[in-house]
Amino acid sequence: MLNTKMELEMIKKGRSTWSAILLALLLTGSIVACKSKVSDANLQAKVETVTAGSPNVVVGVAEGVVTLTGTVATEEEKTSLGEAAKNADANNVKSVVNELIVEQAPIQTNLDDADLITKVIDATKDYPTVNVDVKDGVITVTGNIEQTRVQPLKMALDALNPKKVDMSALAIN
Repeated sequence: MLNTKMELEMIKKGRSTWSAILLALLLTGSIVACKSKVSDANLQAKVETVTAGSPNVVVGVAEGVVTLTGTVATEEEKTSLGEAAKNADANNVKSVVNELIVEQAPIQTNLDDADLITKVIDATKDYPTVNVDVKDGVITVTGNIEQTRVQPLKMALDALNPKKVDMSALAIN
């Protein structure tokens, strides 16, 4: 009988120990679940801080989703800003919608005939059957050329950024 009483007391103590452990686990879980979330306004402020160096970027946040809009100069800047937005608060940024547009710098047209003539001479040195004239930023090409060499010549002349490349008088063999 003595053994039975002791066994009963040990069982009761074991139950109360398990109850205490279970209660502790439940309380710990509820504390973690009640962790305060960062508001969208606070999250937006954090992301705006890391994108402050790009004045053409607008940050929006809705339910933890960050949206970046506006313009940037390069694809690298677009990617970098998207990563910076995510890392501004990696625990609370659910995702980043990167709608940034890479804006190409406008091409400056070369209207300096003397500069163009110098560059055209160099660009056409491997085309002995082609004649070139430059006037008011327009490159006019005459003579004759093989079909396979037309595109490389056109690309080389376009790269000089003239107002126009006129190849309409060029005879193609």
